[in-house]
Amino acid sequence: MNVPFPDMRVEELPGRLDPELARLLAAIDDEIGPQPDTTLLPPAEGRALAARLNQRWNRDLPAMAFAGDVIIPADPALPSADCRVKVLIPPQAGDGALVFVHGGGFAFCSPQTHERCARVLAIETGLPVLMPDYRLAPEHPFPAGLHDVIACLGSVFESTAPFGIRPGPLLLSGDSAGANLALAAMLRGQARGYKAPDGALLFYGVYDADFETASYRRFAEGPGLTTARMQRYWNWYLPDPKARQEALASPLHASDEALRGLPPLFLLAAEIDPLLSDTLNLAARLRSVGRPAETHIVKGVTHGFLQMSIGLSAARNALKTAGQAATSMIKPA
Repeated sequence: MNVPFPDMRVEELPGRLDPELARLLAAIDDEIGPQPDTTLLPPAEGRALAARLNQRWNRDLPAMAFAGDVIIPADPALPSADCRVKVLIPPQAGDGALVFVHGGGFAFCSPQTHERCARVLAIETGLPVLMPDYRLAPEHPFPAGLHDVIACLGSVFESTAPFGIRPGPLLLSGDSAGANLALAAMLRGQARGYKAPDGALLFYGVYDADFETASYRRFAEGPGLTTARMQRYWNWYLPDPKARQEALASPLHASDEALRGLPPLFLLAAEIDPLLSDTLNLAARLRSVGRPAETHIVKGVTHGFLQMSIGLSAARNALKTAGQAATSMIKPA
């Protein structure tokens, strides 16, 4: 599944699609043909198209013991907004929970677009999964969505009872922009002296706004995510390029002290992804401050591949590996 790490250079990667993924993408193209670039549409239209395109990945949902929603009231101190949280409790769920923050370029997607991925995570970790429906850019730019994620974490730490789950270990997770928000929430909580999660599972995250990294250059035109799309996402999320240097926007700019204070991290990235270097650079920063993270680079797959667990074995295997990492993070010493 994995390219040896850290002995790898983006320029030397094969960059060849996994045959199973290639067949899957070809079948989709035959079925629906070329689709508009969602980032070139008005935000509401792009959001609606992204939701439709993700419907194919959210069929045959794994059964849960409970699936429902809870509303977290707004916290004026942050400030956050009222936030709906999807609660997914697997059969024979353990104590505690996994808060999973969906991706979508800070502007698209929802707990519904990522529900199958979240349900598989619930089964693989054995933990209830909580998915905050945070506010989206450009209507709600940085730091609105981040504040909603922080409010969700704070609510779970305060009491698990409103979510119908038992107290216990708390893990944090997110994919793409969701990984950015998850990591930034931990950094913000650390600075405020809040309790930290017991660990975090971060999937092909956005950790910087540097569009000149090796992977941005190598995979600028995709397939899948492109450099131009990421630039448009950032323009919606945080239009001022100088402000993107703030650690809560680009966690790679966090101080050494802040990185040393993070809980155990599991980092997973896709080989064929403009964001690959973000994960490699974060892993390098963590090693440099004496906090190495378990890091996996999945060969032959593109950004967002975990959405494809219904049809892609690489996605199912990666989620199983993440579940094993979660178990290691919360097992008794």
